[in-house]
Amino acid sequence: MSQSILITGSNRGIGLELARQYAQDGWRVFACCRSPDSADQLNALLESYEQLSIHQLDIADHQQIESLAKELKGQALDILFNNAGIYGPNNASFGNIDETDWLECLRINTIAPMKVTEAFIDNVLLGERKLIAAMSSKMGSMADNGSGGSYIYRSSKAALNAVMKSLSIDLSEKGIKVAILHPGWVKTDMGGPNAEITVKQCVDNIRNNLNHMTLQNSGSFFEIDGSIIPW
Repeated sequence: MSQSILITGSNRGIGLELARQYAQDGWRVFACCRSPDSADQLNALLESYEQLSIHQLDIADHQQIESLAKELKGQALDILFNNAGIYGPNNASFGNIDETDWLECLRINTIAPMKVTEAFIDNVLLGERKLIAAMSSKMGSMADNGSGGSYIYRSSKAALNAVMKSLSIDLSEKGIKVAILHPGWVKTDMGGPNAEITVKQCVDNIRNNLNHMTLQNSGSFFEIDGSIIPW
């Protein structure tokens, strides 16, 4: 039986490359995004990989989460990959922060991955790997913050780290492992053209890190090279 993965935010960038690589390796891929009809690159993968399917999922919409969970009831998931996220407004500097923008970023980056995990936990328990991955950022590290700013994004990722660390403890007795991942500085829409690594290089490293997950290192905050990032 082939292994399986559900990926949120799979219409572009890292999520798209995750879907492509896992499908290429024969995995059953459940590729989720907000607007499948306009996800041209993702839809193009359907022509090459019959084991890939595309599902509408706005992770901020709890009804959509529950609907997809019902659709996939009984389907084993080796990896649940919480990839979708937002940066928030670029001009959110001290004295210029909108509370609504801040709450929206927390809702997408912190609360939604928790709700997705709650909805698909039974699927993960059916899987062989029993692995939950969350795309965080080194910008959520307190120890690494030497430049300040980015209040909204930093706080949302720091909160995500706290949620996933607690999950790693609470779910360990069920044999579930949790990986908190920093993707590196990647050439995506968010990372920009001057970033250090390509999307393919990023995903190659992420997959390698996931392949080395154990209950002993579960809940760790991983740099793209597999080293541990301080909180």
